[in-house]
Amino acid sequence: MIKIGICGFSTSKRKIYSKLKLLEIQKSFYQPGQIETYIRWRNEAPKDFEFTVKAWQGLTHDIKSRTWRRFKGSLYGEPSNYGGLRLNNETRYAIKKSIEICRAVGSSKLVIQLPPKLEWREYMIDTLKYISQYGYTICLEPRNKSWFTGNVQEILRRLEIVFVTDPFKDGIIDLNNDLIYLRLHGIGGYRYRYTENDLKRLIQMVNKYIDRDIYILFNNVYMYEDALTLLNLVREA
Repeated sequence: MIKIGICGFSTSKRKIYSKLKLLEIQKSFYQPGQIETYIRWRNEAPKDFEFTVKAWQGLTHDIKSRTWRRFKGSLYGEPSNYGGLRLNNETRYAIKKSIEICRAVGSSKLVIQLPPKLEWREYMIDTLKYISQYGYTICLEPRNKSWFTGNVQEILRRLEIVFVTDPFKDGIIDLNNDLIYLRLHGIGGYRYRYTENDLKRLIQMVNKYIDRDIYILFNNVYMYEDALTLLNLVREA
């Protein structure tokens, strides 16, 4: 089954809910905010609309990262302890906040996007095991090449982690999960608009996994338009 969606509310909720069935929440990464917001989103959306949740950057990104510029308010604990997929009191707090959002929107999937410079380290096994105990599907998007080795991927496979990629950049990494989760960031950049030929090529790429759940999330300027184009192409195929 192919399910197509977008990353964030790039256009009105009314349009999104009327045309799509899937959205990855981005607010949860930058500024978790009040849990009531997410409960309201769940109540506003159709019952068959699915949310996935992007984990708060407190788990993944060092406090010096420019992504923190959008964060407002005070932080629990010691700011320098956040990020790096480490396991300490501060990152446990970040995990807890992310899981609370999953619960609020009824999501079974937690998307963890890592910074491009974050290399694989053995200690991360403990962090991933800790997150796994909550019972949510971990969709992990590494962006450093140190993660793209057979040894690391075997560790992630044993942990039942879904390896998230942009298929136009890194192909599809299959760890024998029931889920394939793809995030499309634009070929060459966020402002890229996918052509029909691009999207037909994408359909060919995912066809071999058609017995799985295939989630395709657009994360570019034209995400809504591209999602609708792909949706039509899939229906015609």
